[in-house]
Amino acid sequence: MNVRVFSSEVDAAAACAAHVAAAVREKPSLVLGLPTGRSPLNVYRQMVALHQRGELDFSRVTTFNLDEFLGLPPDDPCSLRAYMDRHLFQHVNLTPKRVHFLDGSAEKAQWECARYDAALEAAGGIDLLLLGIGSNGHVAFNEPGDSLQAASHRARLSRETRLAMAPIFGDEISRVPMAALTLGMGALLKARRVILLAFGVNKAAAVTAMVRGPITSHCPASLLQLHGQVEVWVDSEAGHGLEGSG
Repeated sequence: MNVRVFSSEVDAAAACAAHVAAAVREKPSLVLGLPTGRSPLNVYRQMVALHQRGELDFSRVTTFNLDEFLGLPPDDPCSLRAYMDRHLFQHVNLTPKRVHFLDGSAEKAQWECARYDAALEAAGGIDLLLLGIGSNGHVAFNEPGDSLQAASHRARLSRETRLAMAPIFGDEISRVPMAALTLGMGALLKARRVILLAFGVNKAAAVTAMVRGPITSHCPASLLQLHGQVEVWVDSEAGHGLEGSG
């Protein structure tokens, strides 16, 4: 893994947005994998700013978001689709038919996951995947456990993950759904390029385990060691355990 330690989260976000813009210029029909949570917020702000300056054209870009809360329809203000609308989609020129999202309110979760995997395959897979990492080492909503699933699936959310998502629900963890639909590890590992973002001291242990620890389902992000094109971009706090890496 190529580790880059930035002086601040804002610097990392600006570099990430610039990287996305360069990738889109190189391939205007880029297939982009997008996360939610706190880590990408500044990246999305920077991407919107680049678009408003005419430096990032999304008109031919295709996006696939990584996950959605089970039971929430797209128009629920607490859904991850609503998060993306607020922070990115409403502010750039993405073509609606090129925006792909899991439907947390689908009647049959298994069928919805199969539909999503088929749509991603039809699009040719993810060219550039942006990822965050949970404090417990999860990526997307692939939680630590005795095994991991390759395909999209229904995932039971850990308490750590639900705590991290509580701000979307007015800081009330009891309102955070117990489960979500998520892309599986197979789609993440098939992405052609990956940039993983991690900021803050609470991510340091997970980042160290991902980069330096064994490859294990108990730290799902560690499987990215098997990928040949992964960038790990952190601030000094998240990268505290990686002195000498990269």
